[in-house]
Amino acid sequence: MNQDYIKPNNWSIIEEGFDKNSVKSSESLFSIGNGAMGQRANFEEKYSGKTFQGSYIAGIYYPDKTKVGWWKNGYPEYFAKVLNAPNWIGIDIEINGEALDLNTCKALLNFRRELNMKEGWYSRSFEATLQNDTEISVNIRRFLSLDIDELGVIKYEIKPLNKDSKIIFKPYIDAGVTNEDANWEEKFWEPISVKNYGNTGFVTAQTFKTHFVATTFMQNKIFINENNQNAIPDNNHSDSEKIQFDYIVNANKGDVVSIEKMGGYTVSLNHIDTESAAINVIDNALAFGYNQLLEKQIQAWAKIWEMSDITIDGDIKAQQGIRFNIFQLNQTYLGKDSRLNIGPKGFTGEKYGGSTYWDTEAYCIPFYMATKDQNVARNLLTYRYNQLDKAIENAAKLGFNNGAALYPMVTMNGEECHNEWEITFEEIHRNGAIAFAIFNYYRFTGDYSYIPEKGLEVLIGIARFWHQRATFSANKNQYVILGVTGPNEYENNINNNFYTNYIAKWCLDYTYEQIQKVALEYPSDHKRVSEKVAISDAELQSWKKVADNMYFPFSKELDIFLQQDGFLDKELVRVSELDKSQRPINQKWSWDRILRSPYIKQADVLQCFYFFEDHFSKEELQRNFEFYESFTVHESSLSPCVHSIQAAVLDKMEMAYTFYLRTSRLDLDDYNKEVEEGCHITSMAGTWMSIVEGFGGMRVKNDCLHFAPKIPKEWDGYSFKINFRNQILKVTIQQSETTFSLEGNQNISVFVNGKEVIVEPNNLITI
Repeated sequence: MNQDYIKPNNWSIIEEGFDKNSVKSSESLFSIGNGAMGQRANFEEKYSGKTFQGSYIAGIYYPDKTKVGWWKNGYPEYFAKVLNAPNWIGIDIEINGEALDLNTCKALLNFRRELNMKEGWYSRSFEATLQNDTEISVNIRRFLSLDIDELGVIKYEIKPLNKDSKIIFKPYIDAGVTNEDANWEEKFWEPISVKNYGNTGFVTAQTFKTHFVATTFMQNKIFINENNQNAIPDNNHSDSEKIQFDYIVNANKGDVVSIEKMGGYTVSLNHIDTESAAINVIDNALAFGYNQLLEKQIQAWAKIWEMSDITIDGDIKAQQGIRFNIFQLNQTYLGKDSRLNIGPKGFTGEKYGGSTYWDTEAYCIPFYMATKDQNVARNLLTYRYNQLDKAIENAAKLGFNNGAALYPMVTMNGEECHNEWEITFEEIHRNGAIAFAIFNYYRFTGDYSYIPEKGLEVLIGIARFWHQRATFSANKNQYVILGVTGPNEYENNINNNFYTNYIAKWCLDYTYEQIQKVALEYPSDHKRVSEKVAISDAELQSWKKVADNMYFPFSKELDIFLQQDGFLDKELVRVSELDKSQRPINQKWSWDRILRSPYIKQADVLQCFYFFEDHFSKEELQRNFEFYESFTVHESSLSPCVHSIQAAVLDKMEMAYTFYLRTSRLDLDDYNKEVEEGCHITSMAGTWMSIVEGFGGMRVKNDCLHFAPKIPKEWDGYSFKINFRNQILKVTIQQSETTFSLEGNQNISVFVNGKEVIVEPNNLITI
C-alpha cells in the first residue's frame, strides 16, 4: 500500500482513487467524533472487502476478563475494552435488483473522500457500474453534531446515469456488533427492545457486566431532486437486535434520489429513560432539518478554530499535519464532562483499551489549557481527584498502605485494567505525571485554589507511594527504586530509571512544599485534609530524607545521566548504523532481542529534561540529547515531539523540523505501519507542543509568558493563539520578525529572548 496517498491540502484530508488495500487505513484517518461519540469512516452501504467496523460512545466500556498464561498477585481482573457500539450508519442499497458493493462493482471511477476539518464533515463520492450494467453517481456527506452531541446526520444521494432505476434504500440500526479486539470472543451487548414508529426506529441494548444502557436510533426521509417524498417504509424487518426499513424509489435517469438519515445514541450515563431521550433528540433535530444542522456544525467548528488554529505559511504538508492533529483532539474531547477523558485512540479504533493513560497529564493538558479555558484542564485534574480512592485501592493490591496511591496505567473508572505485568506493576512513573499536571496547571493558570480544594490529597497519596516504593541501599548509602519500566518500554524490570527516580524525588519535595503553603495560606483546608489523611510532621521528615538522598545513575566518563543502572553494558550500536530493513524493530525483532539492545522507544532521560528543563543547564541538555537521540528509534508516538522541542532549544532546526513533520504526520503518512488500527490521538497534543513550545519557545516563568521564537527555513511564517489567564495572545512569527496582538482589556507583559515587552489590547507589537 502506498502510505503517502493523502493529498496535501490546507484544510482537508483527501483521498482520490479507490484502493482496497487502503480501506482500513482510511477508515481510521477519516474518522469523525464530537466528544460524546465517534466512528471510523466505514461505508454506509454493504462492503464485502476487508474493513474494520467501529462506532464508539464516550464513557461506555466492558470489563473483558484478563487473559494471561499464569496469574500473578495484583493482576488486574479485567482489561477495559472500548466498546464497539451498535451501528446506526448502515444504509444498504439495492439498484435494479443488485446490491451496491464497492468490492464487486464492474467499474469504479472518480472515487473521492474528504474530511473537511474546517467545517467538521466527512464526504465520499464516486461513479460506479454495477454487474447489471447500471451506471450511477453517488454523493454522501456525514457529520456528528457538536451542538446536539447525541446526533449524527447522513445525506446519501444517488443519480442513475444510463437508465431509469428502481432504487431501494435499506437504512438499519444493528446492536449485533462485536469488538475487533476481544479476549474471549464474547458479545458485549444484550438487546433489550426493538421498536419503530413510522420512519423512526430504536434498538435499546445494555452492556453485559457494566449494565450501561444505550438506545440507538434512526429517523429517515426520502427525497427526489430535493423534494421531500413524505415516504413511509414499504417494509420493515426486525429481529431481537436489528431493525431495517425498505424505501422503494423509482428514479428516472438523471434524477437525484436521496435519503437523509439521522441517528445516534442516548445513554444511561446521561438519561434515566434513554428511549424518551432519543425521541427528544429526533424532535429537536427535525425542528432544525439537515441544512440548518449543517450550518450550525460549520459555525461550531469555526468557533473552535478561532482559538485553536495554528497557521503555517509556505509548507502545505506541515499545515495539513497540525490541523489534522488539532481537529482529532477536538473530536475526541471538548472538556464538557469531567467523567470523560482522552483515550489514546480516541474514537478511531479499539487498541490499548481504557480511556485514560499518563498521556493526558504529560501531553494533552497543555494543549487544552492554552486553546480552551482553565475549566477544561481543571476537569481533567478533577477526573483524577474523583478516582483517588481507586488509586489507593490499586496500591493496596500491590502491598502499599497508609493511603499510598498508585494511579492506573490504563483505566476507565479508576481501577487498573492493563494486564501486562511489566507495565501494570512497573511503569509507575505515571504517578509522577499526574502530580506534574497539578503543578503545571497552577503554573499556567495561576489558579491555586485547585490544590487546597482537591489537589493536595492527590499529591499526598502519590508522595506516600513514592516514599514506600523507594528502598534504602546500604551499598550506595542512598535510596534506590528497583524493578521498574520507564517511558522507554524497550527496557523492563530495570533498576534506578533516571526519569522515575527524578520525578519521585520531585513529587516528594513538591508535595512537602504544598503542605507548608496550604498550612500558611488556607488553614481551614489544611486542617480538613490533615485530619482526613492523618499526616504527621514525622512522616513529612521521612519523605524529605528519601528525597534528599535519592540515587541517580550517572556516567562521569560521558558526563551524562544514565537511563538506568547498567545502560552502558549494552552493545552501543547507534541507530544510524542499524540496517533500515530491521525497522520498526518492534515488528521485526523478538522481545528478548529488543530488551538486550540499546534501542530506545522514547528517551526517558530526555522526558525528564522536558518536564524539568529549568533544573538543568543547556550544556547538560546538549550532552544528554546528543547521546540518547542516537539510540532512539521513536517507535512510541509520544517520542518525536519531545525531541523536536529540545532540538529547537539547541538550535538544531533541521532536526527539529524533521521531528515536527514526523509527529504531525505520524498517522497521515503511517510512519509506524499501523494506522489501520486507529490514530494516535494523545500524541497529537505533542504536535501542538512542537510548534508552540518548540519553535515558538513558549514557557511560563514567574507568572509571565516567555518566548524564544525560531522558524524552520521551510516556512514563511506561522501563528498561534494562547489563552493565558483569560487573555488571548496571538503570536505571529516570520523569518524577519515576531508580532504580538492581544484580545483582552489589560496589558500583558511577555518576555522575548529574555527582554520584557508590554503588549496592549488591540495594538500590534512587532519585534
